[in-house]
Amino acid sequence: MIGRSRRGGRHRDGQPLTKVYRRLWDGPARSEAERLDRSCQGWSVLYSLGDRRFYAIAAWPTPEPLIIFDDSSEGLQEQMREAETAFAWRTLPPPQSRRGGPRSQAPAAAPHRPRRERRGMA
Repeated sequence: MIGRSRRGGRHRDGQPLTKVYRRLWDGPARSEAERLDRSCQGWSVLYSLGDRRFYAIAAWPTPEPLIIFDDSSEGLQEQMREAETAFAWRTLPPPQSRRGGPRSQAPAAAPHRPRRERRGMA
């Protein structure tokens, strides 16, 4: 047995080879994952047969791996859009004030400066 190559199919020593039907598990879900993978730029989408879930892995540079999952393809697409929006907001530069510095969330308060007395005025 060891070292002998066998052809595919169901077989036993001394018995004729019989073909085995190849089953495609969760065909519609797998084809939906392939469709999403082709249509969603920046994501690798796959379907897990073991978990029966859709997974999306971000294909753009992120500080840490970005992997999301959902039981349905529609839910996965929604989470992908939310992740893209959240990532875009984090990468935007802080808003600039009119003076050119970043805006503070705290209310602006002018520092206290004591008034100088003017000399030479009558």
